[in-house]
Amino acid sequence: METTTTTQYVKRAYAFREKGHNCAQAVACSFADVVGIDEKNLFIMSEAFGGGMGGHKATCGAVSGAVLIISLLTCGGSVEAATKQTSYDYAGEIVDGFLEQNGTLVCSELRGDESGIVLRTCDLCVEDAVVLLHQLLQKNKKIS
Repeated sequence: METTTTTQYVKRAYAFREKGHNCAQAVACSFADVVGIDEKNLFIMSEAFGGGMGGHKATCGAVSGAVLIISLLTCGGSVEAATKQTSYDYAGEIVDGFLEQNGTLVCSELRGDESGIVLRTCDLCVEDAVVLLHQLLQKNKKIS
């Protein structure tokens, strides 16, 4: 199996952004090979998470796309599988890392919608989420 580098995942995400994918879709679709779900279905699953869930009001779509991939990789598919804590722990690492890098998780704050001060562009938020996700998956041996 060929190893895909962090840079290759970032390039994939940027290519999806160029096609018009929202931030969540760009991140999620970049990891289609990892989760074994085709890009079309990941595109569908992640659409509502883009734009900060409701017009830039909530969590950055790039973070949401990364968390979706974590859930797909860690969930055991039933309550009996007892995987919830692992999913939460991994998602927490993404959230904490993104928050540390950017100072907020809120899309409108990142974009500077009210303040006029852009903290991070959407493309760079996508890059941050992809890098954090790839590093987490490598660390936890979910990806080579």
